Amino acid sequence: MTTALTAVALLAGGGAIAAPKTMKDPMVGGAAMYPTKTIVENAVNSKDHTTLVAAVKAADLVDTLSGSGPFTVFAPTNAAFAKLPAGTVDTLVKPENKATLTGILTYHVVPGRITSADIAANAKAHGGTATYTTVQGEPLMFKKAMGGFMIMDGKGDMGKITIPNVYQSNGVIHVIDTVMMP
Repeated sequence: MTTALTAVALLAGGGAIAAPKTMKDPMVGGAAMYPTKTIVENAVNSKDHTTLVAAVKAADLVDTLSGSGPFTVFAPTNAAFAKLPAGTVDTLVKPENKATLTGILTYHVVPGRITSADIAANAKAHGGTATYTTVQGEPLMFKKAMGGFMIMDGKGDMGKITIPNVYQSNGVIHVIDTVMMP
């Protein structure tokens, strides 16, 4: 799957993308997120994303998400993972469940660098709903609500983008409050 994710990223116009110089380095999970670092280099410093980082390691996606990208990652917080039924995360990170875990994680990744302005423009052009196909192959949908954007998975479960536009050297992260399930 790592090779497939890399191939999709390359097809999406790979290459490191720097954040606009006018952007302040946002704080996520108590740590500054630097646009000169990769998705993984920044995520490991966020105390709010330790579960996500552990899952990325268990799925062997560290090298891919450290690659040139660009990627857009909708990054669930530890609190988002805690909303899952008891024992779900422990079960998913077991070696025998690697394929399932990889599918869930790649469902949170879209090829390219998609900002909140891109999501807004897409939604405006499509009757209020933006849709993006994930690396996993299924769509995520976005609607403006509650002063930002809600994210919806294929099952109709919804979450909120809580911190948009966290620029990375290889893409952008949007922090979300719910784990999306394909």
